[in-house]
Amino acid sequence: MNSASATPDFKKLAARLKRRYGEPDLPPAKGPFELVLWENACYLLPDARRAAVFEGLRQRVGLSAAAIWKADRNTLLELATMGGMRPETRVFRWLEIARITLTQFDGDLDRVLKEPYAKAKKALHQFPNIGEPGAEKILLFCGMAEGLPLESNGCRVLTRIGFGREQKNYGVMYRSIEEALEGQLPRDAASLARAHLLLRQHGKETCKTNGPNCGDCCVVDLCAFALKSVR
Repeated sequence: MNSASATPDFKKLAARLKRRYGEPDLPPAKGPFELVLWENACYLLPDARRAAVFEGLRQRVGLSAAAIWKADRNTLLELATMGGMRPETRVFRWLEIARITLTQFDGDLDRVLKEPYAKAKKALHQFPNIGEPGAEKILLFCGMAEGLPLESNGCRVLTRIGFGREQKNYGVMYRSIEEALEGQLPRDAASLARAHLLLRQHGKETCKTNGPNCGDCCVVDLCAFALKSVR
């Protein structure tokens, strides 16, 4: 495991994860409006449930701002209940997403993709539950990228490998990861999206918060956390 003590190699990490898990599936949501809805479809439930709620919206309501805004509220509540706790709050957020899209973007959120990256990201921050990483992820899935957006699983994997430092302050940790990745990331959106999804999958299935399965890890020889654990 001597390689784990050297500077981490992101390209090697990404290649190993792809060999292990294969080509990851992109979300079924297409375009920024659908992706904002996708992010707000569930609360603390598996991806399969998120997909079921999203598909329910597609089939029973329609995936446009106008369709969501005009939808029967009982239908929205029924679908939101599939998505976990506080369904009334979820319905409110769906309606807010529709309202902002209709009033601020004339019903067409795709127009943000024609803006400079920073302006497009700022526009997405108006929507419920879309912070900095969320906005970056939505733009990434739409083909716009200026880095690697991460969620908790990806951050955990990367800090354990040796990119950045685990911190109680999430923002400080995130910045430390970004600094450690500087100069190592691919530039095209497709490769960055693949890396994002593979890191998330590895964190959910193998490199878990508690009880990481280092014995079945495809990057254990690259991992500073695993090296430290066996000493």
